[in-house]
Amino acid sequence: MDEIKAAKEQIRKDMAKVINGFTEKQRVEKTKAIEHKLFEFANFMEARIILLYVDGENEVRTKHILKRSFGFNKIVVLPAFDPERRKATILKVDHPDKDLQPGPRGVAEPNPARCKPVPIQKVDIAIIPGLAFDEKGARIGSGKGYYDRFIPDLPATTRKVALAFEEQIIPQVPTESHDKNVDIIITDKRIIYKI
Repeated sequence: MDEIKAAKEQIRKDMAKVINGFTEKQRVEKTKAIEHKLFEFANFMEARIILLYVDGENEVRTKHILKRSFGFNKIVVLPAFDPERRKATILKVDHPDKDLQPGPRGVAEPNPARCKPVPIQKVDIAIIPGLAFDEKGARIGSGKGYYDRFIPDLPATTRKVALAFEEQIIPQVPTESHDKNVDIIITDKRIIYKI
C-alpha cells in the first residue's frame, strides 16, 4: 500500500516537471487541440447537463471550455468540495465570472449562495481531472480522493471523460481498490477508449 502511494507521489512530481516544462505557447496549442476534439465529441455535444472542473495547477485548463459550453446551450455544473465531510455537491453555474469563489483545494468552486444544487443522477457527461492516466482509464488525481469518492455516485450511463496532454498518458497507473477509472481520455493527439 505504501509502495503504491509512493509511486503515485513520484508520478505526480514527474508530471508536474513535464507540464511545467511546456512553454506557454505549447500549453495553449495543446489545450486548443484537446478542446477542439471535445467539441467534436458526440457524447459531449449530445449531452445536456455537463459536469466540468476548474483546473488545478497541472491539469488541462478548462476556463475557455467552460465559457464556450454556454454557447452550446449546455447546463454547466461544477463540484463544490466539503473537506470535512469528504463529499462534493454538484452546483449549476450560470455566470462563471460571478458564481465562483476560492475553494478548499485552492481551486475556484461554485458559490453555494449563488448556485443551485443539481442531483448527480442528472449529469449526462462528467469531465474528470487528473495528473496522469493509462490506456485502461486508470487515473492519478491530486491525492485527496475527492473524485474517487464522487465517480461511483454518477449514473452508469454517464460518460466519464478525462482531458489530458498526451504526455500525461503513462504505461500503467499504480492503483488501489478505491481508485476509480474514466471511460474515455481526450488528449491533444487522440481519443482513447478504455481497453
